[in-house]
Amino acid sequence: TKTISKCYVQVTGMTCASCVANIERNLRREDGIHSILVALMAGKAEVRYNPAVIHPSTIAELIRELGFGATIMENCGEGDGILELVVRGMTCASCVHKIESTLMKTNGVLYCSVALATNKAHIKYDPEVIGPRDVIQVIKDLGFNTSLVKKDRSASHLDHKQEIRQWKRSFVVSLVFCIPVMGLMIYMMVMDSQLADARAHHNMTSEEMEALHSSMVLEYQLLPGLSVMNLLSFLLCVPVQMFGGWHFYIQAYRALKHKTANMDVLIVLATSIAFLYSFVILLVAMAEKAKVNPVTFFDTPPMLFVFISLGRWLEHVAKGKTSEALARLISLQATEATIVTLGPDNILLSEEQVDVELVQRGDIVKVIPGGKFPVDGRVIEGHSMVDESLITGEAMPVTKKPGNTVIAGSINQNGSLLISATHVGADTTLSQIVKLVEEAQTSKAPIQQFADKLSGYFVPCIVAVSVVTLFAWIIIGFVDFEIIEKYFLVRKSISEAEVIIRFAFQASITVLCIACPCSLGLA
Repeated sequence: TKTISKCYVQVTGMTCASCVANIERNLRREDGIHSILVALMAGKAEVRYNPAVIHPSTIAELIRELGFGATIMENCGEGDGILELVVRGMTCASCVHKIESTLMKTNGVLYCSVALATNKAHIKYDPEVIGPRDVIQVIKDLGFNTSLVKKDRSASHLDHKQEIRQWKRSFVVSLVFCIPVMGLMIYMMVMDSQLADARAHHNMTSEEMEALHSSMVLEYQLLPGLSVMNLLSFLLCVPVQMFGGWHFYIQAYRALKHKTANMDVLIVLATSIAFLYSFVILLVAMAEKAKVNPVTFFDTPPMLFVFISLGRWLEHVAKGKTSEALARLISLQATEATIVTLGPDNILLSEEQVDVELVQRGDIVKVIPGGKFPVDGRVIEGHSMVDESLITGEAMPVTKKPGNTVIAGSINQNGSLLISATHVGADTTLSQIVKLVEEAQTSKAPIQQFADKLSGYFVPCIVAVSVVTLFAWIIIGFVDFEIIEKYFLVRKSISEAEVIIRFAFQASITVLCIACPCSLGLA
């Protein structure tokens, strides 16, 4: 007897069913190749060959000569079928042992484990030799009831509704409070530029300037050191920090717990520091009963949170759209199949309805007019028109006659067909598309991974830079105080050291606030 081995080849560059037919047709002619089965969506060919005549590398070479990329796949476990069953009627460990030992003796079963507590059996099998129905039959013969574990057909795990809601809420809260803060800021800017003009024209002294400055409504001090502007900004900033930033805080905490620094850490760091610094500065000014209002950064957190939560919200909306499409795809799969037994001369002997998951490779499936194809296969008997628009987008029905391939999920129109199943379960074109979309959703774009990696280094760098700024200014200040005097409204009431430290702090906070939202994170 000639031994037959099986190998899997990863094939790239296939675009449509004719590529598949081309590869299959050409390879079947070669010596030593027993059979070949190509799955378009998975980009995978399963070849059964005689190792005495031909080598897998030669097979890959043959596919390459046809103009496709081909590499031999090392892990051939891909072809194993996996079966999850619910087994009823087990009472003790000896039942478990009986099922396991009987199944392991069965030809084609590679692995089997049965859990008494959950009534579940997990079985790996070789789909070439045995199929799910045979396995179920073996267990039934032992006197136990068994059924498939029902798969969740809806794509509920791909649902982004909750995230969309949460980011939308986050965005709206931040926006409501951000608009007045921005208004205040713009008003202050306009007023400041008018003051600058006034100063340019009427060579005023700084005392007169201060008098003019404090005559503005927003600069009016409710309490010594607490202006209307700062109070309003503070009141508007608190809810944003609490509700708008809530999710960021959670994410950042998780990241830090795993000793990584991501975008969320930066955002939280900058907003918290800006907020706390401004708050502390206000308290200090009130304690000092300062005449001039301190410079605060209350406008930073709301604006940051607005932009970033908007970005996150849009991202989840986009992901949700893909998931919707995927849920629709999944719903296209047929749930049941009619399996027929053929006698000599293709005479129908019997037919039975089974769950789609129970269809085995090589089964003969009957598809009536108007029915969906439950699996990928080849037509054996019958002529019909088939609507394949779900895969190809082609609105016109396609003629099918014996020898043609059919795709799971497409709709049979006018004639009854008998097909032989070639790809079942997770190998059908439809399942592969669903799997690809799921993978695309869970994986990140390469540039996004790069950005995350960068922000891992970026966060510590920025923190380091701002610390350096702090110490640099303190040193400069103590060495040459005049430099600081130029940039900082020096009040006679406080000591030089305090002025220096305040200025240094302001500089370092500014570095943090400016670098944090960096376009990298927003993008």
